[in-house]
Amino acid sequence: MNHNISSKSPIGIFDSGIGGLTVAKAVMDKLPNEDIIYFGDTARVPYGIKSEETVSKYSTQIAKFLIGQGVKMIIIACNTASAAAFKAVQAAAGNIPVLNVIDAGTAAAIQSGKKVIGVIGTLGTVSSGAYDVSLKQANGALTIKSKACPMLVPLAEEGWTDNEVALQTLDIYLSPFRNNGVEALILGCTHYPLFKQPIQEYFAEKGLEIIDSAESVAAMAENKLDGLNLLNDNTNPGAFTCYVSDRPQRFHELAERFLGREPENVFVESLKD
Repeated sequence: MNHNISSKSPIGIFDSGIGGLTVAKAVMDKLPNEDIIYFGDTARVPYGIKSEETVSKYSTQIAKFLIGQGVKMIIIACNTASAAAFKAVQAAAGNIPVLNVIDAGTAAAIQSGKKVIGVIGTLGTVSSGAYDVSLKQANGALTIKSKACPMLVPLAEEGWTDNEVALQTLDIYLSPFRNNGVEALILGCTHYPLFKQPIQEYFAEKGLEIIDSAESVAAMAENKLDGLNLLNDNTNPGAFTCYVSDRPQRFHELAERFLGREPENVFVESLKD
C-alpha cells in the first residue's frame, strides 16, 4: 500500500505503554521542528509477557492507526514489538519507512567499534535474545553479555532514578559488568534512559560507553528522513500529540517525568482486536 506523505507529515512513534516517551523526547531534541504523534497502548501493556503473534497483531493495529493519521515514518519504540513485529509493521506501512530501537541500538554498538557488548533490558527482551541475534548478524565476532533488570521499570515510573533504593538496585544489577570485560552497554528498555546519568557515574572509572537506543533511533530517523528529502523545514517547534488506548490515572504525571514537560494533547483511542 502506498501513502501520500510529505516533509510536513508527522512522525509516528508507538510503544506498549509510556516508556517510549523517552524515544519521543530524543526525537524532539534531535528534530525539534517535526510534528510527532505518539501512541501508547496503555490498555494492553505490558507486551513482554505476550506471544509474538499477539504483539504482532497489536503493533499492526497501532501502525494502521498511525498511517491513518498521515505519518511519514513509524518508529517502534518498544523493544518487545521491535523484536516481534518489525516485519509485520513494515508490511502494513507500505512505502512509509519503519525504524525500531533494536536495530538502532545495534547500529550504535557496531559504530562504537567495541568488541564486548553488554545489554540490559526487561525479562522479555533479554530472554527473547533479540539484541544477541541483531548484534551477531551485524558482527559474528562480538561477545555479548546480557542481564535482565526488571525492577528498573517500576523504579523509573515511581521517579526513583537516583535515590538510595535506585542506586542499590543498579549496583546489584550492574556489578557483574564491572569486571567481565564489557566495553559498551546498551540500555535495551525505553525506561532505562532515565537512569543514564547514575549508570554513567557507576561506570565512570571504567570508561564504559553507554548506548541509549532512544538517542540512536532519533539519529537514525534524522538520517533516513534527510535521505528521503522528508525533513520538515518548518522553523516553528513541532506539535506533539499523544494517543493512549486507556487513560491510566497517572499518565500525565508519568508522561511529564519521561518527556521533561507536560503533554498538552492527550487523547484516548481504543483499538479493535
